[in-house]
Amino acid sequence: MAERHVVVVGAGMAGVVSALVMSHQGVRVTVIDQAAAVGGKVRQLQVNGALIDSGPTVFTMRWVFDELFQSVNASFDQLLSIEPLPVLARHAWAEGGSLDLFADSRASVDAIGQFAGHAEAQNFKRFCLKVKEVYDTLQAPYIRAQAPAMMQLMKAMGVRGLGVLASLGAMSSLWDSLGRYFTDPRLRQLFARYATYCGSSPWQAPATLMLIAQVEMDGVWAIQGGMHALPQCIEALAIERGATFIYGQTCQRIETRDGRVCGVRLESGEYLSADAVVFNGDVSALHAGLLGAQVSKPTPKLTGVRSLSALTWSMNVKTSGFALDRHNVFFQHPYDQEFTDIFERHQLPRAPTVYVCAQDRGLSDHANGSEERLLCLVNAPAVGDQTFLTDEAIDLCQDNSFQLLQRCGLQIQSNPQNTQRTTPIEFNRLFPATGGALYGQATHGWMSAFSRPTAKSLIPGLFLAGGSVHPGPGVPMAALSGRLAGAQVLAHLASISSSIRAGTFGGTLMH
Repeated sequence: MAERHVVVVGAGMAGVVSALVMSHQGVRVTVIDQAAAVGGKVRQLQVNGALIDSGPTVFTMRWVFDELFQSVNASFDQLLSIEPLPVLARHAWAEGGSLDLFADSRASVDAIGQFAGHAEAQNFKRFCLKVKEVYDTLQAPYIRAQAPAMMQLMKAMGVRGLGVLASLGAMSSLWDSLGRYFTDPRLRQLFARYATYCGSSPWQAPATLMLIAQVEMDGVWAIQGGMHALPQCIEALAIERGATFIYGQTCQRIETRDGRVCGVRLESGEYLSADAVVFNGDVSALHAGLLGAQVSKPTPKLTGVRSLSALTWSMNVKTSGFALDRHNVFFQHPYDQEFTDIFERHQLPRAPTVYVCAQDRGLSDHANGSEERLLCLVNAPAVGDQTFLTDEAIDLCQDNSFQLLQRCGLQIQSNPQNTQRTTPIEFNRLFPATGGALYGQATHGWMSAFSRPTAKSLIPGLFLAGGSVHPGPGVPMAALSGRLAGAQVLAHLASISSSIRAGTFGGTLMH
């Protein structure tokens, strides 16, 4: 297929993975991105002389990348240096108390017993059995599937799998289902947090999202060089196989001819012809017509709620007080108010939960008193394209967030020189037509899992990849979507070659 050309619009995780998959099979691939470097949401910012991971920070599901690298005759372990973290996350509450979850589940059981009592430790054991059941039930028929549908999923799961899902409670939300396992509200709050990994509210997300707990219990790793080293490594593999990457160029339009994709027009005016195009961006940008009216309806009309955005602070600062680990979550009550504010009132939360990634911790003791790299994050509504998200509202949320950290004992010596703030407004500029939503549509309700577009669009030659399409958001899921898109493109190119040999390409006799 060396004569075939595919353009990938967007060098995020899904885009670079699809480029690797296709270039490995001999396809000529050109990747274009308006940014200056690979990564998309997996980005780094330079603050006060330090490079800080300022997007996804939790590396899980390494089997996704083991399989990807093996499929292109490479070794993940040889190309990237990663280490398992002994502590999955450290949790603290403004009202008092802290709890670590460990890679060793027995240590987690002991910690929960000391934190909330023997009964809750036994409840945690029951919970662990259930989330593993749910994960094992859905991995093959949903997570790995090219285009899952309700009936196909039910058939693939069989009677036993359907029984597993039924045991969660018909139509139960994640929050309601967790009430079957934990009586301590702090534990319920902790595990409900996994809904936010998909940009969703625990009160509206389906109970199946508890499987994310299993994803973390299977292991959380630290990558030497930060998360950004991962897309950089995949980019290098794609380049070795002939892929070309063009940065600082915006795709103005995806062009079609006779109802089929034929290429892309860059903002510079340059035209790149293509046998197929992979769009690695939020599908809302296509629906909004930002890539041209001809491709504005690649999927049925989006009907879901925008997922969460974020308010973040990338920092290179001195800290004191609270003993940070690599991943830290700081809670307060009332918990439901956070999601009412975001999804119903469309405002920044008055009582935010704060996530802190201390990127120099987790594997060795940090030297007290020295500067360290932090990413602090609170959930926010995806209203970055609307005018009412004012500086005053952002400053108030910032004050509330850092007051929570102080109540938990964490002191951060921040100032404008050592801190860079990113709001939903900036995220909307980085990812147009999203309002700053970082996870596509929110996963609200049982049927939401089937409402995400799949890799194959309604427009011949246009394929979709990224967190807004199946199987969903997050670094490993986006990588899976890139593999699925690459496989679909390869099948498409093979069908073109077959049609040309038969003289029937385009449905008409070719002379």
